[in-house]
Amino acid sequence: MKARHKRFALIAAGVAALAGAVALVLTQFQDNMVFFFSPTQVASHEAPQGRTFRIGGMVESGSLERGADGTSVKFLVTDTVHRIPVTYKGALPDLFKEGKGVVAQGRLGEDGVFAASEVLAKHDENYMPPEAAHALEQAKKAQATVVH
Repeated sequence: MKARHKRFALIAAGVAALAGAVALVLTQFQDNMVFFFSPTQVASHEAPQGRTFRIGGMVESGSLERGADGTSVKFLVTDTVHRIPVTYKGALPDLFKEGKGVVAQGRLGEDGVFAASEVLAKHDENYMPPEAAHALEQAKKAQATVVH
């Protein structure tokens, strides 16, 4: 092989290795990407089935049920238009309360129940996750247009 052909082969191998590395990184990035959906979007089947995503809104007052084992809970997340049942097993954040903002990460079951693997609560009295605040605002706007 001539030096010119060797150089071309090395460049081609380098480009192929780089393309493989980029494809691997993009695949991993897509697997770890988690999108946010409001209860209205989940109810209208916009949320992915069988994939992890986040749901956010308010914990509906009176909906919190604690399991006998002390670690499992059930509650409803609402954006004032739709309600989605959520189950979670584990320690809840200290600031988790009914009537307050929450974001839960997990998967939606075929039965329509969201199985959370992580629950995040508000940080202080005035804080609500931006995605949840936006979802509540959109739901209120949609509800106002339906009422009038």
